[in-house]
Amino acid sequence: MKPVATATRRAAARRTVLGGTALAALVEFVPGAPTSLLTLAGLWLLLGAPIVLWYSVASRVVSTRDGGVLLAVGLTVIGDIVIALAVNTVLPLVGVARPLDRASLTIASALSVLVIAVVTEPPSERMVHSAWWRTARLRSVPGLVAVPVLGTVTLVLSVAGPIRLNNGLGSAVSVAALISIAALLMLSIWRRNRYSAYVVELALFCAAGGLLLLTSLRGWYVIGHDTQTEFWVFQVTEDAGRWDMAAFPDPYNACLSITLLPTSLAELTAISGTYVFKALLPLLFALTPVLVYRSVRNVAPQLVALLSAVYFMAMPTFFTDMTFLARQEVAFLLLGCVMVVVTDTGRPLRVRRVTVTVLAVGIVLSHYSTTYVVVVVLGLALVLDLGWRLVSRLHRRNAPDAAKRGLVTWWMVAAIAAATVVWVGPATQTSGPLQRTVATTARDLARGEMSSRSSDTAYSLFGDPGLSPAQQLDAFRADSLRQTADDRAAGVYPPLSVVERYPTPVVPQQDMPLTSAGEELQELGLDVTAANGFLREAAARVMQVFLFIGVIATVMWRHREFRPTRDQVTLAIGMISVIGLLTVLPQLSVDYGMLRAFQQGLIVFAPFVAAGSLWVFGWARRGAAPIACTLALALFLDLTGVIPKLFGGYPPQLHLNNAGQDYDLYYVHPEERTAVEWLEGRISKREHANVQSDQVLANSYAFSRLKPLIQRRAMNDFYPALVEKQSYVFLDAMTVRNGEAGIVHRGDDITYRYPRAFLDAVKNKVYSNGGAEIYR
Repeated sequence: MKPVATATRRAAARRTVLGGTALAALVEFVPGAPTSLLTLAGLWLLLGAPIVLWYSVASRVVSTRDGGVLLAVGLTVIGDIVIALAVNTVLPLVGVARPLDRASLTIASALSVLVIAVVTEPPSERMVHSAWWRTARLRSVPGLVAVPVLGTVTLVLSVAGPIRLNNGLGSAVSVAALISIAALLMLSIWRRNRYSAYVVELALFCAAGGLLLLTSLRGWYVIGHDTQTEFWVFQVTEDAGRWDMAAFPDPYNACLSITLLPTSLAELTAISGTYVFKALLPLLFALTPVLVYRSVRNVAPQLVALLSAVYFMAMPTFFTDMTFLARQEVAFLLLGCVMVVVTDTGRPLRVRRVTVTVLAVGIVLSHYSTTYVVVVVLGLALVLDLGWRLVSRLHRRNAPDAAKRGLVTWWMVAAIAAATVVWVGPATQTSGPLQRTVATTARDLARGEMSSRSSDTAYSLFGDPGLSPAQQLDAFRADSLRQTADDRAAGVYPPLSVVERYPTPVVPQQDMPLTSAGEELQELGLDVTAANGFLREAAARVMQVFLFIGVIATVMWRHREFRPTRDQVTLAIGMISVIGLLTVLPQLSVDYGMLRAFQQGLIVFAPFVAAGSLWVFGWARRGAAPIACTLALALFLDLTGVIPKLFGGYPPQLHLNNAGQDYDLYYVHPEERTAVEWLEGRISKREHANVQSDQVLANSYAFSRLKPLIQRRAMNDFYPALVEKQSYVFLDAMTVRNGEAGIVHRGDDITYRYPRAFLDAVKNKVYSNGGAEIYR
């Protein structure tokens, strides 16, 4: 009778899911339905119902319940992308001009839920009627009161903090949010022996979500570097109701994670695209530290798994750059799912291989650079695994693992590589940047002439500091003059003699003034500014030292705290090798930043960093764990800006200040948008027929952050040597208020003093509103 009762409950659970889906679809079609209902209905159609149904598939791939839920999230994200792609491809064939409108996406999403429900087992009753949801049992779970309460407080503070800063108020609430995040992590570490994995994962999600929102919610518009272009290609897709590579033949447009996925979310949830990018996608990415924890917990104790997640979140790239890279946020989420499958050996190997391949194809559709790194790492891991097995056979013929195959096999690498070639080749024709990178690298190697590296390599133990900002700016100026020489001789640009009268000196980053606590330390003989700089550089090197020690200690000496699987070792070595290539080959360090590569690497080798920290302090015996945890939390507080904010003497950080380089470069001001709208109206009405007068020159960063509004022919730099006589020149708030401008040269941000007198000499000011100016 028990199997019959179980089957009955499973069928009832499936009916519940399908009933909820039918109701959600109905809400989507109700004219004038409240936004709150549309949001709930859309989230259920795109995330809730698919996650519940995919869980039955995920539970056949991984052996833990929480791992199954996390993997179901990854499969759901891929499913949402594929469904939108199918709708976008098929419906135009039958005459539907806007296949990505709400009606089409609603029907497709509801049908996909029905199909998944038919082809998979009914969801477990635990997923819908789980007994541990009952209040009586919730009270008995350690931490399931303290963690949700503190997590809620953290998220509230992380939303309120940026809003206060956006309104010109202070950063006290944002600092309180960071302290609350640190308290969540400290509580999880302190109570690790009592808290279940579910409670710890909730704490990690709240901590990661709060940390990301502190940056992503800055400003009233989409903020960041790459995010602006990402948001623009999303707008092109949403406005047309169709994804079309011909509309913008660029690798950005080939990333379905920033075109089809956010379009589906915006259409079905009625959440504006701005907040899909500023909130929904960052919160999805907040699951990545949880995935890191789960993947490590499969093979290591609670402490190693927790430290792995803390180090992953402590990297400044996590809470700054990643919030500006929505396409990579989705790709990293899927890569985290890959590592959960890799480390969970409790399920059949073939099923796990197929799942990893599917997840990797999802990465192919989400982000090109992450894909290239994944393909290379998998290829290296395959070679290393073959070598490992060969050595095992030669030296230990009867060893049980001598003939054991790793998870990565040739057909997986071939399938993922083939999918990559097809997608960037005939499907989207976006392989140009990769071909240029390879060609430049090959040319540099052949000539033995290594051009300057990205300054990110300076953080590597074996890196080269490269050129100074002044040298970089000189090189950029020389390139600009060489690029414009012919047209300057033809009179398109002002004479060189005029340009050379106006120097453009580099502007160093300004530090925050010392606080009273900082001044007290200064009086005691501690150079606070130097100490802050030293701690930042030391943090990067400490993590690398822990990594190398962790690999050696766990592989050679079989460290008792963490015994990795062979797949973990080969993938970690493959990832370290890729980072080494980025350090050695300059063009690679420019096209794919070192810090982003290290952040991606932490998804794979974070447990080696954690184990290395414990091994280094092993001499303290019982004190090793407290020392390692204290160090990790101290690094977290320093890198996230709490310590520099308390003492001063460090450049202001965007999530805590309305000042500093990142604020000047990435923050979108209302005056800038108003000025662009005025300029667009002026050009379209008076000068549309004159092609050259359509040209708009803007600061590299102003051009990037205002790209969604600029509809005319534009150039993303107004360096004096590049200013044409007939073009418009747009000055953003950074230049108008601070007299500064920025460029990107070989992947580095360089700020210089802009010569306003040059524009006064060669052009006329035609617009000014106190935060933006336009010259003609």
